Amino acid sequence: MVLNLPEKKLFIEDFDDEVGEEHIGTSYDTPLRSDAFDLGDEEKIKIISRHFREIMHTLGLDLTDDSLKGTPGRVAKMYVKEIFKGLDPKNKPSISLFENKYQYNEMLVEKNITFHSNCEHHFVPIIGKAHVAYISSGKVIGLSKINRIVQYFAQRPQVQERLTIQIANELKSVLETEDVAVMIDATHMCVSSRGIKDQTSSTVTSAYSGAFADADKRNEFLKYLQTNL
Repeated sequence: MVLNLPEKKLFIEDFDDEVGEEHIGTSYDTPLRSDAFDLGDEEKIKIISRHFREIMHTLGLDLTDDSLKGTPGRVAKMYVKEIFKGLDPKNKPSISLFENKYQYNEMLVEKNITFHSNCEHHFVPIIGKAHVAYISSGKVIGLSKINRIVQYFAQRPQVQERLTIQIANELKSVLETEDVAVMIDATHMCVSSRGIKDQTSSTVTSAYSGAFADADKRNEFLKYLQTNL
């Protein structure tokens, strides 16, 4: 039995690597523990700083150097306050609905929403653009709120497929309509800067519901994305 344990451990590690290399997501919801928010931001920053200092030390870096000694704290603050702040529900944007007084019943398209996220498999950047459309069911939201919803779900360790679905589902919930379309075109640094090191490829994902399940409506949305005015 003891002799078989290393083989079992190797199998588990190989499986974990395979999932990460293939960019497979395991769930719709971002995987979070039940106690994820028991610690406050400042306490999280202190703990992450301490651990990142150990990582740098293990790599052989001189943490007494003026350029490096503040890095653990800067990285910790960046993780908690910036690039992963979308993990915390307290940072979810507040959305107000307004009456569609103009009675505009065609699709509204917000395209080329630039976002920065991070791959949950290697913690390196995902950089891309999101394109969003919806048809009002009688309510509308401010245009900037669409951008904020995209940014909120992007600011966490992500898989692009999950990000696409999370944005679409949030918009359907907020706007009280099923008529929502989301498309994301992004470059993954885990593909371009490591591994295969492909500098030119990008990944496209989409989510269509309600009226956008119809091919004509979907093609209309895609046509708007090609318009340069």
